[in-house]
Amino acid sequence: MVQAMDILKVSNRGGIEPSMDLLYEKAQQIPGSIQYNIKRYYAQHPWVAEDTGMMVYHYNTRKPEENYLELRYCTTGNRYCEEKSCSQCNQLPTNNCSGKQQTVDVFTFHFTSTFLHQFVHNVKLSNRKDEVLAFKHPHAFTKVFPLCTKKRNVLDGLLNHSYSGALENIFMNAKVHELLLYSLECLVDDKEEGFNCKFLADETGRDRIYQARDILLQHIGDPITIKELSRKVAMNECYLKKGFKEVFGTTIFDFYQQQRMEHAKYLLYEKGLSVTDVSALLGYSSISHFSAAFKKHTGLKPCELLK
Repeated sequence: MVQAMDILKVSNRGGIEPSMDLLYEKAQQIPGSIQYNIKRYYAQHPWVAEDTGMMVYHYNTRKPEENYLELRYCTTGNRYCEEKSCSQCNQLPTNNCSGKQQTVDVFTFHFTSTFLHQFVHNVKLSNRKDEVLAFKHPHAFTKVFPLCTKKRNVLDGLLNHSYSGALENIFMNAKVHELLLYSLECLVDDKEEGFNCKFLADETGRDRIYQARDILLQHIGDPITIKELSRKVAMNECYLKKGFKEVFGTTIFDFYQQQRMEHAKYLLYEKGLSVTDVSALLGYSSISHFSAAFKKHTGLKPCELLK
């Protein structure tokens, strides 16, 4: 099953899951300006991943001209219909279309160091956000964060507006600036421990963190300990825990539980499996333990999702 994180990792290279059909694309690649690419895909299979954002801070002290900041987002749950004339329909097929389609929307925004310089010119760098904008933070990093309502509204606006021509350019650029502001607010100032993990400046260290994430997803129904996980990725347990929190914005345990419960929702609601079967598939020793974990994560009892 495709995960939002996988799409975010390949979005800047143009790669995407082959089972997803492109419905819409808009791009701007003007040198010295905001560069972005927006793609809307048809989700052929049920999507259970949560909306996700990623900030990529590329820093190379030897080649400062190559420094950049990139924002990537993956959102789901939207619906799209090519036939505008039937926008008031009840989502049933008509003569001209097959009804509204569930989509996966992928956004990439690329800011060069030259472009971002305008915001820090003659400004005293007083916090971590200023350092990032000025490319004075000395270590490259990748930060993943959930999408708040403010960011989601901006992203929805980029896909659904009525402007055209010059006004569309003004609107798009204004919204991207707004998105940059909200995303930078996710950075924690001062002495956030995970932010200063110097080993994450090494590409190998980050790759091992992503590898650990992939292994966790492979063990959704077969829980693995952090000690076992650290051995599989050949990384010290302490570094693994700190690095995972920095890259994905959550602890290993919380991430694993979240993914298990999201998969449980899919199995219960989409596949119609029984609570007993789902509990066993996810490796729980008893139905009561599974039910308690599920209610803690979703606020619902497992039986409430059964069709």
